[in-house]
Amino acid sequence: MAEMGKGVTAGKIASNMQKKLTRAQEKVLQKLGKADETKDEQFEQCVHNFNKQLTEGSKLQKDLRTYLASVKAMHEASKKLTECLQEVYEPEWPGRDDTNKISENSDLLWTDFHQKLVDQALLTMDTYLGQFPDIKSRIAKRGRKLVDYDSARHHYESLQTAKKKDEAKIAKPVSLLEKAAPQWCQGKLQAHLVAQTNLLRNQAEEELVKAQKVFEEMNIDLQEELPSLWNSRVGFYVNTFQSIAGLEENFHKEMSKLNQNLNDVLVNLDKAQATSTYPVKAQPRKKTKLFSRLRKKMSSDSTPAKPNKTPSSPPDGTPITSPETKAINHEPEPSTLETPGGGIPKSPSQPTEAAPAGAEAAGKEAAAAGAEAAKTETDSGSASSSLPAVVVETFPATVNGTVESGAASERADMPPGFLFKAQAMHDYAATDSDELQLKAGDVVLVIPFDNPEEQVRRDEGWLMGVKESDWLQHKELDQCRGVFPENFTERVQ
Repeated sequence: MAEMGKGVTAGKIASNMQKKLTRAQEKVLQKLGKADETKDEQFEQCVHNFNKQLTEGSKLQKDLRTYLASVKAMHEASKKLTECLQEVYEPEWPGRDDTNKISENSDLLWTDFHQKLVDQALLTMDTYLGQFPDIKSRIAKRGRKLVDYDSARHHYESLQTAKKKDEAKIAKPVSLLEKAAPQWCQGKLQAHLVAQTNLLRNQAEEELVKAQKVFEEMNIDLQEELPSLWNSRVGFYVNTFQSIAGLEENFHKEMSKLNQNLNDVLVNLDKAQATSTYPVKAQPRKKTKLFSRLRKKMSSDSTPAKPNKTPSSPPDGTPITSPETKAINHEPEPSTLETPGGGIPKSPSQPTEAAPAGAEAAGKEAAAAGAEAAKTETDSGSASSSLPAVVVETFPATVNGTVESGAASERADMPPGFLFKAQAMHDYAATDSDELQLKAGDVVLVIPFDNPEEQVRRDEGWLMGVKESDWLQHKELDQCRGVFPENFTERVQ
């Protein structure tokens, strides 16, 4: 026979087509009820269990892959979160190296957890399901062989039942042949027909035995393998979920240790912030050189004296009473200086409309003190009478847009324009020549800027002042004063 391809001949193709036609014919007869079908209820139950087991295993494999994808996504999210922590954790904060190490260990822990899940769960699941396709194909082949067995059995049975009919058909021609053929030929013809019938019967019997043998071999193997496979599912499920549970337990145990370590680092950071054990950054500013401001001040000092400067004492040594400052409308309470030659008196009984009752009482006390001092004057009264009464008006200082009281600025032991005291809460290292070097605990006497608008525009968040120790020692404002960050200090007075 001519070859149709590699290992395939026309005879093999014809044989396969004949088998398919015979099987199709047999199935049709079985469905029509004209041929009985061999059934095995026990095997059918095994096949049902097999299909159920395959469905459950496929679903478990799908869910396990989804779980692994979720673990990987959680790993990426945790990695980004730790990277964000590293970015916001400043280098000078305590525990910086510990946080980096914790982040590295967390990443390794996630990677190891995912890899072990793949090795101990997913690959095992793939191996478990890998045996099902072969068994499924053998079950299908066993079904085809069962149809072949039924077809061969039915063919053999049909030959057996048709034996008597064949003998009658053979006898009838023999009677006809007896008339036309000699006597000696009739025996040979009858023997030939009987031999032909026996040959067909023997061939059908051989095919039946062969089909039965093939079917029984496959059926026996599957009858032994399917129940064993069905029972193995319990052990497989136990091992799989035990592995997953054990891996999760170890992972969460190690991760809880890392989280505890991170919590300890953050607690120490919080304590360090409370006790100020790490430096605090000052608010950045556009620095205005102190020396340029001093030069501007010196140039302004060469101009005529401004009204807010305190005059020198009169020649007769008569004290000048301290002016009372109006903090609301900037109207000073005048000082009354009575001299023999006359001055610029102002009756204490004339109240100022905007002045409070306390300021009016203070004005009366100052007038009475001036009257008593005038009675003790000597011949120098004529010289002092030519001096006009000086009215000192102190303008309130503005620091960061806040009006500070000027009542303490007139104290003799404080620098001019003194506003309040501030105590350094952190060490501050000066970064420029116009800044103060501070240690925690230093007391700073805060004074206003020469130009408040300049302070608001450029040095917002910074104050001008002089350290109390430098002021008490040197009493030189221009050489000791400087700017310092407000957030490093706390107002104490």
